[in-house]
Order: sequence, then C-alpha cells, then structure tokens
Amino acid sequence: MLALWVKVRVKPEQRERFLKAIEADALGSERDEQDCLRFNVLRDQQDQNVYYFYEVYRNEAALQAHRAAPHYAIWQAAADTLDGPVQAIRCDTVFPAAAEYWG
Repeated sequence: MLALWVKVRVKPEQRERFLKAIEADALGSERDEQDCLRFNVLRDQQDQNVYYFYEVYRNEAALQAHRAAPHYAIWQAAADTLDGPVQAIRCDTVFPAAAEYWG
C-alpha cells in the first residue's frame, strides 16, 4: 500500500473554491477508483487555512491512475487557491495490516 500525507495552505479568500475542488477529487477518488482505498480531507484546528489529505492507494500504478482521473483535473484547476507549495510525504501502511481491511 502507498499512503500519502499531504499538507496545503489555502488563500483565505479562495477557501470555498478550494473546498469544492478537493471535495470533488476526494469523493470521486473513493467512488470511481477501485484502487484508491481512502481519501480523507482534514482541516487544522489551529489554522482554518491549513488542510491535510490522507490518501491510500493499492500501489504506484493506482496513484498514477488517480492523477489521470477527471476529478483530479478539477483539483488541478484549483491549484491557484493554494498559498505556497504542496507538502507531500509518502508512507507505507503498517496497521491495519489485514488485506481485508483495505478491501
């Protein structure tokens, strides 16, 4: 499994546009991509302009398929809503370890 922990800072005046775009990407990912196992969007409790994405893909090919999906294009079109660079960390999942958990 390939997990991504992504941090973004959003321009305050662009927050609603950002949220619509990332919602389309997150929901579309889980709904339409068989090998996207999780896509959660979280907001920082201390700074309402900081968001985190927790994404889990079956493998690198699944991540590449995600980046070719129509809902990802919606997210990419809203990249100008960000205030600074995207910070992404690649991780291996450890627990839950059971393949059944991930589907």
